[in-house]
Amino acid sequence: MVSFLGAKEPLVWLTHRSSDPSNVVINWQTAQPEPSVVYYNRKDSRVEVKAGSEDVTILHHIEIEASEPDTVYYYRIGVDEPGFASGSFKSPPARELRVVVIGDLHAKISENAAAIMRDEPHLILTAGDNVPSLHENGKEGTKVFSTLIESAPLLFRSIPFMPVLGNHDKEAHPRGPKPPAEPVYDIDAKVFHEFFPLPGDGWKWTFDFAEFGARFVALDLQHISDFGSTWQTCHAFAPGSDQFEWYKQVMDDNRASFVFTINNEQNSAMRTQAKGEWGKTFRKGSALITGFGSFNERAEWEGLPCFNTHAHGHGALYKDPHSTFLSEEGGYLLLTFKKGADSMTVQIKNQKGDMLDTREIKKIVR
Repeated sequence: MVSFLGAKEPLVWLTHRSSDPSNVVINWQTAQPEPSVVYYNRKDSRVEVKAGSEDVTILHHIEIEASEPDTVYYYRIGVDEPGFASGSFKSPPARELRVVVIGDLHAKISENAAAIMRDEPHLILTAGDNVPSLHENGKEGTKVFSTLIESAPLLFRSIPFMPVLGNHDKEAHPRGPKPPAEPVYDIDAKVFHEFFPLPGDGWKWTFDFAEFGARFVALDLQHISDFGSTWQTCHAFAPGSDQFEWYKQVMDDNRASFVFTINNEQNSAMRTQAKGEWGKTFRKGSALITGFGSFNERAEWEGLPCFNTHAHGHGALYKDPHSTFLSEEGGYLLLTFKKGADSMTVQIKNQKGDMLDTREIKKIVR
């Protein structure tokens, strides 16, 4: 993409760094350090609002308020001239909410982008492994996350994107055939957090669409069998750990009607952890979603729908013992909520947007 000024437009992506969906963060990357400036307005208004910082940087993160529901907001960044690095997005809906969850992007969403755009989601979440590693030659550190944004620039500049961590998003050094002397993974995911502003700690968070009774809970769980070695990827998850106790409290205190827990570990393996306490806590929600293995699946475990999602498919299969639907096709999940409804739907779609499976989920009854 080239602006009318003849300069290459910076990459732009949208995120949320609070639990309030009406606050949107506009992120962009420039070749040289520059001040962070955004001009924005509603579709029906010619009056622009300026937001930003005079501090110069290469990675820019500016939060703006988009509080008017079902409204298109326009923005432009970096310079005063109109049309440079411009974009638009729609604020949270009033009647129907659509959320996409997609796993294992490995720095490319292009095969799914057209179908996702047709579904017009208000948010895209991931189930981990957003990139292949942080050490690939020429794509070290934040460069690999830039590659992901470059794979579908229009999508990322028009739909807020909230990635959940996977082990590959922290792989700072090659894994090798056996655990080396030094840690392979950056458990704190510093590069990931530098690129993506997210709520809470960034590695665990909740995000709510209160008008629809919808809550999403992100956890940092992957490769749990490597915990305690130099292959360790995730934060502690045993009883008494910060993550375990936080998640238990979130689920015990929950008042939302629909709660989706998202992580990157195998569903069947995670449900049995802590003598089944993880599974017991998962069942307090509406569904469990992960991105483990190269397939799309729905399993039904003790009344809890358990989904696996993979963007590209056709790879390693790890069938859940309680599987009721499985496809090797790549694709994504589309979650649809209607305001005031007693149920919502989860559709498994392929890369073309064809529906492969659907599951109605009733709201949580207390």
